[in-house]
Amino acid sequence: MGTLIVKPDSKEKSDAIKAFMKALKISYEETKSPYNPEFVAKIKQGDEDIKAGKTKRISLDDVWK
Repeated sequence: MGTLIVKPDSKEKSDAIKAFMKALKISYEETKSPYNPEFVAKIKQGDEDIKAGKTKRISLDDVWK
C-alpha cells in the first residue's frame, strides 16, 4: 500500500485523526519538525518581507566595506 501524509492544522484535528486510525488498527508514526518554531517564524517573516518589497539592496562592493 501507499503512504499518506496528513497535515492537521490543530491539535483537536490531530487527536481525532489518531483516534480514528487507532480504531481501524492502522499503524502510523508521528514526527516533529527538527527546527525551532521561532526560527521557522523568522524565515517565514523574511519571505513575506521580500514579497512585500520590504528589503534593502546592498551592492557587493559595499558588503566588504
